[in-house]
Amino acid sequence: MVTPTAMAAPHSCSSSGQADGLDPGNGPDPAPGRDPVAGLDAAKRALRARMLAARGGWDPAASGAAVTAQVLRSGLPPPGAVVSGFWPIRDELDIRPLLLALHERGHAVVLPVTPKRGQSLMFRRWRPGDVLEPERFGTFRPVGEPAVPDFLLVPLLAFDRRGHRLGYGAGFYDRTLAGLPRRFALGVAYAAQEVPEVPAGPTDMRLDAVTTEHGIIPIADPAMLGDAPL
Repeated sequence: MVTPTAMAAPHSCSSSGQADGLDPGNGPDPAPGRDPVAGLDAAKRALRARMLAARGGWDPAASGAAVTAQVLRSGLPPPGAVVSGFWPIRDELDIRPLLLALHERGHAVVLPVTPKRGQSLMFRRWRPGDVLEPERFGTFRPVGEPAVPDFLLVPLLAFDRRGHRLGYGAGFYDRTLAGLPRRFALGVAYAAQEVPEVPAGPTDMRLDAVTTEHGIIPIADPAMLGDAPL
């Protein structure tokens, strides 16, 4: 069964796995005799549960419209960039207006295809009006030609000012970002998803910047953001 949509962008995630997100030594030392990996996983699960519960009270459409305005005003992505988006699920911030606007600006827009666990995301071209096919986790996959993005809009559950993000736990985006060393990763978040510190390990990839409804927060080189509102 295929589902048509005029503005959609799926992303792959698991609602019950382990999350993404600080380098060893940036968080508190584990208690003597405690497995540090188990402690990290427990910290991620606790933060994920808290952020999922809080997200139910936020407005995906209004925040999505504000994020769209912030990104378009900033000059991001750069001209000619192939942009990956994501399909908003449950109470995620709705970036579909942004994807439409980027398409209208001439950007190639791609959406992820959910791979098997342990693999990186694959991407296929999406255009407004394309038919999307349902897949795992309540998402949809595009049917366009394969393409590789160099500018990624990344969903998240929590982020901090060091660029660490908490995802849903499958690790798809961490593996994908690690395999695209020349890309720019822009986290897409509600401002209320910012936390002082995201628990993270050595395989958790940092974002280059985060956009919220209040502005764009540079993580990497601020010059890459041009005149983006901070």
